[in-house]
Amino acid sequence: MSKYDVAAVVCHTYDEKEVRSALERLIDTCGGLDWVQKGSCVAIKANLVTFAKPDAAVTTHPTLICELVKMLFERGASRVIVGDSPGGLYNSTFLNKVYNVCGLDDIERIGGELNRNFDQTETSFDGAKIAHSFTYTSYLDEADAIINFCKLKTHGMMGMSAAAKNMFGVIPGTMKPEYHFRYPNAADFARMIVDIDEYFAPKVELCIADAIVGMEGNGPTQGLPRHIGAILVSPSPHKLDLVCAKIIGLSADDVPTLQAAQERDLIPKSIDDLKIFGNIDEFVISDYKNVAVRNSLLFDSKSRLFGKIAKKALEAKPIVVKKECRGCEKCRQICPAQAITMENTIPVIDRKKCIKCFCCQEFCPFGSMKVKRTLIARILTGKKGTRGR
Repeated sequence: MSKYDVAAVVCHTYDEKEVRSALERLIDTCGGLDWVQKGSCVAIKANLVTFAKPDAAVTTHPTLICELVKMLFERGASRVIVGDSPGGLYNSTFLNKVYNVCGLDDIERIGGELNRNFDQTETSFDGAKIAHSFTYTSYLDEADAIINFCKLKTHGMMGMSAAAKNMFGVIPGTMKPEYHFRYPNAADFARMIVDIDEYFAPKVELCIADAIVGMEGNGPTQGLPRHIGAILVSPSPHKLDLVCAKIIGLSADDVPTLQAAQERDLIPKSIDDLKIFGNIDEFVISDYKNVAVRNSLLFDSKSRLFGKIAKKALEAKPIVVKKECRGCEKCRQICPAQAITMENTIPVIDRKKCIKCFCCQEFCPFGSMKVKRTLIARILTGKKGTRGR
């Protein structure tokens, strides 16, 4: 990627001309698309987490994806596949609806493909720290190279959803709760995500973040759009995430995937040690509404007793805001620990069973599930809780 670890450029709107100009400048600054071989197949792993219109700031914006597809064809690619596996059935009926609502129909009009290969591949990874075997979406095997195209958002469990977390989307949708149940601890879940990132690293040529409009508050699906005005790129999901975290007022201590990346020396201890193109300070938003917790205490604790105390004192939990709940039972259906029952059409969470995976909060279609942080966590971070945001 030339001499830069991460590059960021200004892009204020999703206007086609502005997006194209920003992408060309950004990618050319970082070495261009010289790696695209004539006749090659490139997969764009977008964030298509759920049925959401582009202006909701939930998914990677279709204008960005379309312009990137055009650029790849111009560089000689013969196939460009856009895909993801949202939380839900991994089949044509479900995905076609996601593609349509997310505004991706133009992908096929310009010659690209929306993934309709719903096969799954089981693999093992000797280099893993925790996820030594996993199942992923087979369409990625068709690609000679992958572009990880994420959306910058807050996240109930991981603090932030950007490039590293985006690759969890390779796990087939109905299997995702199983992985939450297998790795209920935030630190282990983050290590699993980094394992997946590392497994695909040899094929991932670029990681791009749609930060023109991000999401704050009750992310990653029910938060509020927040204008940032940037697009970022890096060959490393973790270096990209370190910069994204700074933009929304977080540090590595607040984001478990960054902590897991630091464990493996994939990122430096300080963002100051990165070579960055662009003035990151002009994008930083001091009052971005986050759900941060100081996860470093959970990663670094040497004492088992201290670890348990720190976990109890700092760990956030999902709560339901009754006046916003519509009794749809989505939370009960998706809970991997079966910790939710319905009483008078309102979900009740069994705290003894709850593994704090925040699937209920992530996939609540009405945003009535919120992240509640402990008083101690709020004092330590100096940030308010996110209830009702």
